[in-house]
Amino acid sequence: MEEVGQDLAQYERELSRPHSPSPSPAARRKLSTASKSTSMSATVARSNKRTSSDRASPEPIASVSPRRLQENPTPKEKTPGASPARKRQKQVFTDRFIPNRPSNSDLASAYHLLHDEGSPALSSGLKSKKRAPHNDLQFQKTEEANRTYSSVLRSELDLPSTVPDHRDSPYLSSRASGRGRTPPLTNTSLHGPSISPATPRKNLLSFSSPKHLSAGSDPLSPSKTPSSRRSANLDPRSAIYSLSPIKYSSQQLLLSPQKQPRAVSKVPYKVLDAPELADDFYLNLVDWGTSNILGVGLGKCVYMWNSDSGKVTKLCELDQDSVTSVNWIQKGSHIAVGTHKGYVQIWDANAGRRLRTMTGHASRVGALAWNEHILSSGSRDRSILHRDVRLPDQYIQRLTGHKQEVCGLKWNPDDGQLASGGNDNRLLIWDGMATEPLWKFTEHQAAVKAIAWSPHQRGLLASGGGTADRTIRFWNTMTGNLVQEVDTGSQVCNLAWSKNSNEIVSTHGFSQNQIVVWKYPSMQQVVSLTGHTYRVLYLAMSPDGEVIVTGAGDETLRFWNVFRKREKSSSLGKFEASLR
Repeated sequence: MEEVGQDLAQYERELSRPHSPSPSPAARRKLSTASKSTSMSATVARSNKRTSSDRASPEPIASVSPRRLQENPTPKEKTPGASPARKRQKQVFTDRFIPNRPSNSDLASAYHLLHDEGSPALSSGLKSKKRAPHNDLQFQKTEEANRTYSSVLRSELDLPSTVPDHRDSPYLSSRASGRGRTPPLTNTSLHGPSISPATPRKNLLSFSSPKHLSAGSDPLSPSKTPSSRRSANLDPRSAIYSLSPIKYSSQQLLLSPQKQPRAVSKVPYKVLDAPELADDFYLNLVDWGTSNILGVGLGKCVYMWNSDSGKVTKLCELDQDSVTSVNWIQKGSHIAVGTHKGYVQIWDANAGRRLRTMTGHASRVGALAWNEHILSSGSRDRSILHRDVRLPDQYIQRLTGHKQEVCGLKWNPDDGQLASGGNDNRLLIWDGMATEPLWKFTEHQAAVKAIAWSPHQRGLLASGGGTADRTIRFWNTMTGNLVQEVDTGSQVCNLAWSKNSNEIVSTHGFSQNQIVVWKYPSMQQVVSLTGHTYRVLYLAMSPDGEVIVTGAGDETLRFWNVFRKREKSSSLGKFEASLR
């Protein structure tokens, strides 16, 4: 066929030439042969087309037997085209949803009454909000309300109570009144991952007939329907006389007195201007002495504020130097002043005169601590110097345990131990005048400036880390163990224990600039105070332990009444009454 086609094409080209001669006899014979072959091919094609069309034409339905349709099915070829319109399903509208009730269902697993922390579970379709830190005061109040709600719900549904705060309550029991009994729990876990939700077998609002109650039911519920005046239930607490939708035990739980947190004023009762109060994390410029006088370092001067009279006096002014730390002696009117050039001066506050100037440091003195006649100073030169103010020597001992600036220093007068914190993230415990540290704590991840010894428990030390750490840690310096730690969420600048109660106050910097009072050892917030617009870098406590003063880079001193008065013992009260 290909050769025939080529001959036809050549013949047509020859005919299309304007002056071509007549074809030769041989060419005319080839042309006639090609024409015959072409006509035969067209005939065969028409015959095949008729045959295929006859085969594709369907037979009448009546002439086709069902058996033939089953044995020789003829698939219908699909032609490409537009997709057919989807058939709209009929919508069924009802007034309520009636679920199935399988026989083996469990109430707790069906409805997931409680989540892991004991408060009502959130819907899975809702986006969970960012939870506040567990130490936040509002978060603690919300959790307490959720626990109360969970206890009432468990009591109403006869579920065993698992809430720790109410497990000692006399009003909760695993089998209360029979006002809506549910099937017993078959699984101890309320939230097993393999348990699929199901509808409980019994209706939640069904009431048990009094004649079917067991002998161990609530005695407040009637054991049988009263049929006469002689057998009438005269108990006013009985369920048949109750106007409340909940049981008597739940009512008692809600009406029982709860321990309310003590009220603390969130407004400072006094605010003083403190111009040139340095915004430096590594300095200690505020201290409150036993003579009820507050010492503050402002620039090159040291000022004193008398809490009794409210009078402010200037103690000293340094020449070509600046104040970097102040600290009162435990008993007396002497105050130590550290300077930027590395000097330590001792002043008599009553007389207003300088007693002596001591050297030994090569850089600024940012931390001072008294222990009777021993004055310890910490400097940026990474050393700690012990000075006996009774001796003419500049210092009697040098400690070189830190690798960076020493910014925290506190003596424990009960045990004779010294705690030092530095910018090297280390907390060191020194036993007396020893030259090597007794303990080295390296758990903090930032500078350790906040240090406080507990007056209520021997060997208990609290320390706080800077911006990268944000954690308060409690140490047992008798054993060297970490007792507890809590993440505060912000930079810890200062710590101070209450003298009257087992509470501790902390001041913070980035990013909330708050003052927080904690209850130890639960570390629950008693109150959170705000007001400073800069980091609360300075903290001091009054001699009676009721008032704290805080200072910040906003150049203000704020006085807060946060702690209660010391409670007198009953024997002391009786003795004083007898004297009257």
